[in-house]
Amino acid sequence: MKKLYIKTFGCQMNVYDSERMADVLAPTGYVQTDAPEDADMVILNTCHIREKASEKVFSDLGRLRTLKQRAAEQQNRQMLIAVAGCVAQAEGEEITRRAPYVDMVVGPQTYHRLPELVARADPSARKSVVDTEFPQEVKFDFLPEEAAPRGPAAFLSVQEGCDKFCSFCVVPYTRGAEFSRPADQILAEARRLVASGTREITLLGQNVNAWHGQAGNNGGVWGLGRLLRELAEIDGLDRLRYTTSHPLDMDEELMTAHRDLPALMPYLHLPVQAGSDKILAAMNRRHKADDYRRIIDRLRELRPDIALSGDFIVGFPGESDRDFADTIKLVSDIGYASAYSFKYSARPGTPASGAGEQIEEKVKSDRLAALQQLLDAQQLAFNKKCEGMTMPVLIEKQGGRDGQITGRSPFMQSVYLEGEASWIGRIMELEITQARQNSLWSAPSDAAAKGAA
Repeated sequence: MKKLYIKTFGCQMNVYDSERMADVLAPTGYVQTDAPEDADMVILNTCHIREKASEKVFSDLGRLRTLKQRAAEQQNRQMLIAVAGCVAQAEGEEITRRAPYVDMVVGPQTYHRLPELVARADPSARKSVVDTEFPQEVKFDFLPEEAAPRGPAAFLSVQEGCDKFCSFCVVPYTRGAEFSRPADQILAEARRLVASGTREITLLGQNVNAWHGQAGNNGGVWGLGRLLRELAEIDGLDRLRYTTSHPLDMDEELMTAHRDLPALMPYLHLPVQAGSDKILAAMNRRHKADDYRRIIDRLRELRPDIALSGDFIVGFPGESDRDFADTIKLVSDIGYASAYSFKYSARPGTPASGAGEQIEEKVKSDRLAALQQLLDAQQLAFNKKCEGMTMPVLIEKQGGRDGQITGRSPFMQSVYLEGEASWIGRIMELEITQARQNSLWSAPSDAAAKGAA
């Protein structure tokens, strides 16, 4: 047996990719370990969305170099180091220049070739094996059907790439054009996950609601709403989610699925990025703030209890005080259960990185603090409304303390309670006794524990 350690940066799609990398390498004898010091192979599966994420990769590589030297000198053992994902795709040449001890550089579309790359790698050569092309073959067609169990909640990638070309975003350049997996392939993978014990599946994509997949020989092309309806028919699949969505692709079929499907959880992550039409145009988002408001109004008409999450960028080139005030107004109008906010980070090669009117760092920091204060207040208010409610919670794993377990509410909140490891995988009706900024807490009754589904 050889030990494999994978560190995942960034989004849920990278989490899914890391799981599939482990599946691809399992037939060659690799088993996963939680300790990089013991690993025969270390993979950094990287994110290129922001500059700090990219620099952290090089920081980690420096530490791995020490581990690799120690393994060779003290244990007479070779350690392979691989950089995968979007930093590998965008900065492969820089990686091989700055870190020649890296054995493999593999892009997000070629990780199905990892066994071949491992066979070609030569740690003594100090020369990386690089595969960052956009291949003709589709990687999903080459991933093994056999996979390690994912647990009660699992990710399933259904769509990749992006054709939107937001002016701040590297995804079209690192992940390529939009691609939708066939419906039958997705349904088959979902059934395998459920057979291994998964009860909740989150469908993933850079623009997941842009998914339009072929369904069988004569099934035509489905949209995401139809796919969700088909998935909801799988016996044992109790919960469905999807992320990340783009406002342009929120069609009526998808929105009505939130009304019609009990399995589709009342939570939606729908990034808007800004509340100013001027900034949205500069971002090439191709929708206006009021378009976003109308989508939210329709969703709340169909599913009044839906919880909303979003992404926001402050300090985008050219953003004035008035533009930022428009973002604050939109956030106040919508009301979010959770959200992610960031200072604009110029990514090389994107149109916005060359824009002349860059915003001072202090201004960006001040705006981020003001926005985050509002978002935090909204999140805490939403969580506080849950106190005293009884809600179904999927118990996913053990918590950080002895005797603690944790799960997810329908609204995507973490829920903590004292309980037994044997409860993992159950959906329990729990009374929420305390709400905090980022989590809920419960004390289950004996009836709830005994009656858990």
